[in-house]
Amino acid sequence: QALGNFENVKRRMELRGTVTTASGKITVYDDFAHHPTAIRTTVDGLRRTLKAGERILAVFEPRSNTMKLGTMKAQLPWSLENADLAICHSGGLGWDAAEALAPMAGRAMVLDNIEALVAQVSRAARGGDHILCMSNGGFGGFHAKLLQALQEKQLERPTA
Repeated sequence: QALGNFENVKRRMELRGTVTTASGKITVYDDFAHHPTAIRTTVDGLRRTLKAGERILAVFEPRSNTMKLGTMKAQLPWSLENADLAICHSGGLGWDAAEALAPMAGRAMVLDNIEALVAQVSRAARGGDHILCMSNGGFGGFHAKLLQALQEKQLERPTA
């Protein structure tokens, strides 16, 4: 009976919200993944649940001490290879995230502030996308700001 009533733990593929667009829903998740092995496991787990054509936008904040120091930066492209687009919040890093993600070519972006991150992700998102936000912190309120921006984007669309 307890398993039948079990709700997922917080910050592990926690559904933060959805926005309905003309082309489908955009789903936003929060996950505590914050080092390359956890990031890869989380992205791969989500990938296995998606239908063909659904994209993963992996938005991450490397803010743990080891990530801030760049100790595992070389593993980031490997950890994100099953994401369609990786967007890194580089604020507070002591290393060049763009250089670390260069092997991903056009599938990675780096932004240094939350407002720019929200704007870029909301521009890139389209119906059917799954936006996976990964950080071991509060991520500057990114989830709520992104959901608001996505909702506003839909309200601005002209109606036929």
